[in-house]
Amino acid sequence: MHWGWLWLLLAACTTAPMHLPTQAPLKAVIVTPPKVALVLGGGAVRGFAHVGVIKVLEAQGIVPDMVVGTSAGSVVGALYAAGYSGFELQKIAFKLDEDTVGDWSLPDRGFIKGEALQNYINKIVQNKPIEKLRKPFAAIATDLQSGEMVIFRRGNLGQAVRASSSVPGVFQPVSINAREYVDGGLTSPVPVRAARDLGADMVIAVDISAKPRYAKIEGLTDVILQTFSIMGQSISAHELANADVVIRPDTGSFGSSDFAKKHEAIMEGEKAAQAMIPLIRQKIQQAAERKAKENR
Repeated sequence: MHWGWLWLLLAACTTAPMHLPTQAPLKAVIVTPPKVALVLGGGAVRGFAHVGVIKVLEAQGIVPDMVVGTSAGSVVGALYAAGYSGFELQKIAFKLDEDTVGDWSLPDRGFIKGEALQNYINKIVQNKPIEKLRKPFAAIATDLQSGEMVIFRRGNLGQAVRASSSVPGVFQPVSINAREYVDGGLTSPVPVRAARDLGADMVIAVDISAKPRYAKIEGLTDVILQTFSIMGQSISAHELANADVVIRPDTGSFGSSDFAKKHEAIMEGEKAAQAMIPLIRQKIQQAAERKAKENR
């Protein structure tokens, strides 16, 4: 008899409904980190300063989600987006000389054809197209016929960098799909606007196009590059107003075509970037907070 009552009691415990207080279902909140863009401006040989900036960002654990570059910025940006670290970029920079990318020709529409630069970039990234790089990348060029800014996000990486870097009068225009392109600095010397259009929540811009205060202007190439830099100053100021952080390496004393200043340019990039690290962290945090509010 005792066993019978025990089995009835156990059966009642397992079948009786349990009345628990009901709670409203929790709403899942997906926190998406802000998209950080590294925007690298044009400035000929002063572009080596971009390498120093990248080295410091990596050392501080700051990893951009996308890279956008104009002219010299597209050269460094392309290799960085392909997966090369700051120290690897520095090794590449030290080995690079003017003869590697300077395929000089009779001055028809430019002194330099640009094919050597295109082939150099494609070789170093194993012929990967833009869309196959490790980071999203965009190179900025100018349509010679329409005068409009063009963003290259797909296709031949070396060709896009060549178009972005083809300073009028120095490089020959680049023909792509029946259109001709020249240096992106004509329309967007520091392409902040393009980065915003591509979805960047926070923009770190590197401006190496500051007015050179002490640079020596020697030869026709320097005259053209210096004139080009002066022309782009008002455009740069307008675009840089929309950046969250602007890093300005002190490269004003470097000639636009002085390859001997590579090491000094890299060091100036490091120095300028290091000084801006606290502000960069602050702006990334602010962008993350804005993003979180949008997701609520």
